[in-house]
Amino acid sequence: MKKIKIALIGTGYIANYHILGLKKLPEVDIVAVVSRQLNNARKFAKKYNIEKAYSSISPIIADVNVHGVIISTPNFLHASYAIDLLKNNKDVFIEKPMALNTEEAKKISLTAKKTNQLVMVGHMWRFDDEVNFLRKTIKEEKLGRIFKTKGYGIHENWGPSGWFLKKDLAGGGALADMGIHAIDTIRYILGDPNPVQVFAKIASNFGDYDVDDTGIVLITWDNGTDSLIESGWWQPHRDGPEASCGIFGTKGYANLFPTFLKFKNAADSKQIHPKFSAKTEHCDQVLYDRQMDYFIDCIKQRKQPSPGLKEGLVSLQVIDAAYASAKKSTVINL
Repeated sequence: MKKIKIALIGTGYIANYHILGLKKLPEVDIVAVVSRQLNNARKFAKKYNIEKAYSSISPIIADVNVHGVIISTPNFLHASYAIDLLKNNKDVFIEKPMALNTEEAKKISLTAKKTNQLVMVGHMWRFDDEVNFLRKTIKEEKLGRIFKTKGYGIHENWGPSGWFLKKDLAGGGALADMGIHAIDTIRYILGDPNPVQVFAKIASNFGDYDVDDTGIVLITWDNGTDSLIESGWWQPHRDGPEASCGIFGTKGYANLFPTFLKFKNAADSKQIHPKFSAKTEHCDQVLYDRQMDYFIDCIKQRKQPSPGLKEGLVSLQVIDAAYASAKKSTVINL
């Protein structure tokens, strides 16, 4: 079997999850790693036995033998790196968010379509067993018509530092960092409807920075469902872990993390608690293993990934609309 040669750009926290997933795939050859700090690239390369370490993406662009690239950099580099790589016949996996904003995401999409290259976006909760169980439950209409949902993307008593706290580098704060998980997860569970209206209240309550650490977003989807999303860093309490949600239907209720179903009957209610494989942590390595396996399969099959261009763009459209809504104190129509 011909080896698929992959390079990694970025050596931060999340890159470790990606490479552990890639190393489980016998058809993959990890050929290089890039960090703007060459010493970080060399440490990462030594840790994972990667032959080449660079401080620039130029050698990756020039290497005709590299098939795909994993981009795990600060957000402001996503679009420029992805576009340069796509133009040079590389398929790309981009960590969420796809770009700083909708306009950048559209440029990535246009380039991918012009070059016939593949783009996958790192919305990893789509690979979770419990998420997919609820998606199937909704699709089979077991809960009836879904009229509202509540979702959470919150860090309790913790928040990031560094580039995450700078708007020009991150694009946004807790909404772009954590809220995006809640937005994409509930959209996926609902069958990927399109947003038609967004209203938001966004603030900074816990730090002196130019990004948000508190957000409440109300999304109306084209299927009629209203989704409430809460995002935050440093919150004193959270109603559920990352991407958790409650789903309200005319026949019953579903909860994600912990995952259970509650059906409405004439005289009482019945709960179902399905069994799932145990996780070692909430954002378990298996999610990233499945992501990487799927990305490599897309490269082999030459099929456009999902989550990909559309999914990454829609999430950013909602986030951009939320920031605009909060600034103008009005509903934004999409």
